[in-house]
Amino acid sequence: MLLNSFKFDNIKPDIYIINTCSVTQKAEREARQLIYRVKKDLPETKIVVTGCSATYWIKHKLYKSLPVDLMIDNVNKEFLVELIKKRLSYKSKAHSRSVLDTPKNKFFDSGRVMIKIQDGCQRFCSFCVVPYLRGNPKSYKINDIVNKINDKVSEVILTAINTEAYGYDTKERFTDLLRTVIDKTDVARVSLGSIHPWSINKNFFDFYKEYLPKNRLVNFFHVPLQSGSDKILSLMKRGYKSEEMQEKLQSINRLNKDALIATDIIVGFLGETDKDFEDTYNFLKDSPISKFHVFRFSKRTKTAADYMAKRLNEPTSNEKYKRSKALIELSQKKQFAFMESNVGRKSSVLFLEKTIGEYREGLLDNQMSVFVPLPLDQWKRQGLIKNVKIVEYKNGRLFGKII
Repeated sequence: MLLNSFKFDNIKPDIYIINTCSVTQKAEREARQLIYRVKKDLPETKIVVTGCSATYWIKHKLYKSLPVDLMIDNVNKEFLVELIKKRLSYKSKAHSRSVLDTPKNKFFDSGRVMIKIQDGCQRFCSFCVVPYLRGNPKSYKINDIVNKINDKVSEVILTAINTEAYGYDTKERFTDLLRTVIDKTDVARVSLGSIHPWSINKNFFDFYKEYLPKNRLVNFFHVPLQSGSDKILSLMKRGYKSEEMQEKLQSINRLNKDALIATDIIVGFLGETDKDFEDTYNFLKDSPISKFHVFRFSKRTKTAADYMAKRLNEPTSNEKYKRSKALIELSQKKQFAFMESNVGRKSSVLFLEKTIGEYREGLLDNQMSVFVPLPLDQWKRQGLIKNVKIVEYKNGRLFGKII
């Protein structure tokens, strides 16, 4: 929007763009609530809705009751500016506010930028609605991605729906993209929004061993496993087994003990018994994963799981709650232990906007948060990176000093 001469206005915008998610029923519900809240607070503002929930609502004709001026599905999302100008009769001088992409968000303010490398998915996991809403995999070519990276940013975060599908259409490899971004740009930190389990293969390990000494790749790996039970993984149609993934994660850990590994886990999937949950719990306990995002299963219409529900029992809400609580507690325990293990080591730190007294928040080379005393004359420097020694873990936070 900004590149097309629209201007940012977060007080009284003419247009409010809402980019929605539909991965869970909760996300879809929150999108609806936001639409109604914006309409109530800004009655004269035109509301434009796009993203996965918008695609789902259009497909199933569920949008008619919503107070929306323009609904754009994922297929036409790239033409958002043209559609706004045409359908809403706005010229380029119009103001715009986007929920996710504004110059006032934390990424712009800290010298970080997200760059989308891929969209769509071909996996059709039984619980997931994304392939129906995002369509077939579409990759952006390596040279186009490299050309988007501004030398002034300190960190680029490469995002994708499914990194494993990168290059299906362009015949380029995910690891070649990583190599090229590091070799042909000067950006200090290259980070992955997430990495699909199938992307952790021989090519990836060859790349990681070669480029780890360069200290440019952020050592944070968010690997969405969804379960640690082979039975549930099979029902989910994930295509891998727990033992295979455990070995891959342990291999990352052996290469770099300081790497932070995170995951997504769904509890209460169809057919999940106490034994299946115990398998997941033990898998996570024994793994080098230090942080879990835990979701309670919610059935999405028209997915394979929607049909599987006719023959498989779904755990009760109480069972889902107890299992979720147990994993969240385990995650907190492992995360605190991992944070404490960072005390004493040295790392480059990218400073953010958050402060606590004299301390400024920053991100270590594994994306862990750390608070460091910073001279006032350096507080306003966007994308500031300094070498720091971590000196203390206290009350759930890491503290360091500049070296």
